[in-house]
Amino acid sequence: MSALAAPPSATWRFEAIGTAWEIVTTEPLDAPGRVAVSRVVERFDAEWSRFRPDSVVSRLAPAGGSENAPADAVPMLDAYVELAAATDGAVNPLVGASLERLGYDRAYSLTAGEPVAAPADWTRRLSWRGGALALDGPGVIDVGALGKGRLVDLVHALVCALVPGDVVVDAGGDLAVRGTTQRIGLEHPFDPRRAIGVWEVADAALCASAVNRRAWGEGLHHVLDARTGLPVRTVAATWAVAPEAMRADAIATALFFDGGARLAHEWGVEWVRMTTDGRVEWSPGCRADLFTRAASVER
Repeated sequence: MSALAAPPSATWRFEAIGTAWEIVTTEPLDAPGRVAVSRVVERFDAEWSRFRPDSVVSRLAPAGGSENAPADAVPMLDAYVELAAATDGAVNPLVGASLERLGYDRAYSLTAGEPVAAPADWTRRLSWRGGALALDGPGVIDVGALGKGRLVDLVHALVCALVPGDVVVDAGGDLAVRGTTQRIGLEHPFDPRRAIGVWEVADAALCASAVNRRAWGEGLHHVLDARTGLPVRTVAATWAVAPEAMRADAIATALFFDGGARLAHEWGVEWVRMTTDGRVEWSPGCRADLFTRAASVER
C-alpha cells in the first residue's frame, strides 16, 4: 500500500516496532517534537512487544501474575472483546503462543511446530480493570490485531498537537491523515507491482493486512485463527477506513473471518477485501475506486 500523491512537505522517516515509519507534515517537526514521538513509541513497545524480554507482556508470559496496566489496556482489550464476539473467537489476544509455536517468536526461528489453539476462555484468564493487567497462568499476549493502529493514533494525535497544517503518519502502510487528501494504492497481495484500486483518504485512517506480509514457510503467515492456531486460507488481503486507526486495524483483521463485515457495519467502517481465489468484495457505500468489473457486496 502506498501514497500516490502528497503536497510539498517535511518528511521524517525512522524504524520502530519492526516497521518503517514516515511522518509527513506541512511544518517541520522540531527536535523536541521528534523526541516526544520517540518516547511514545518506546513506551508502547516496552509495554506490548512480545519480542523484547523486558516488556510488560513478556514478564507476564511465563507464569502470569499482575502488572500495572498500560494506559492502552482498556481501549485495546475492550475492543478485543467485541472482535472475539463478532468472529466467534477467531480473534483473541492470547494468540501469541500460537504464533510462537509456528515460528513467529522472539528469536524469529521461523521453524513451525504443531499448531496450538489460543485459550477460548481468555476473558476469564486475562483482566485489565482497576489499574492492573493480570494474567491467570502462563500465556502470551499479542495485540497485533489492532496494536499498530492504536500506536498510529497516539503518534498522530501528538504530532497534530505539535504542528499546524496537514499531517500524515504512516507506519508500514497503516496511516492516519489530517487535512490533505492522500490517494492510496491498494497493493495486490499476489503481485506488489500492481494495485487492485485506489482509495482517497482525508481526516481519517486506513489500515491493511495481507497474507504476503510477515509470511514465512509454506502457507505460514501472521493472521491466525485463534480457535485452531492455523493461518487463515480464504482471505488474502483486507483494507479498512475509519476515523481512528485502531478501529481500522481491528476491522482489517476481523475481515479475515465470518462476522468481520457485520462488526464493520456496526462500527461504521468502510472496507475492501480480496479472497485467495481473486474475488474482490467491499462494504455498501465504500468510496474506494476499485479496478474490477464485478464484485460481491458483503453486509
